[in-house]
Amino acid sequence: MATRRTTTKPPTTTAPAPVEPAPCQPCGGTGNVAITVRVGRKRRPVGQQDGLCLNCLGSGTDPGPDV
Repeated sequence: MATRRTTTKPPTTTAPAPVEPAPCQPCGGTGNVAITVRVGRKRRPVGQQDGLCLNCLGSGTDPGPDV
């Protein structure tokens, strides 16, 4: 004789979809920002070059408020 089940199965829950991190605001998600190049004694600007984004340290994702 088969035993009778007295409890119900717990409902199966699906895992939430992974949330993609937001892109970093200063660099726009690229990890690079424009740095002004200055030359001479008067430190006049002559151009720009790529520099590492100090907000996200080159990862391109928003670090969030806890960092």
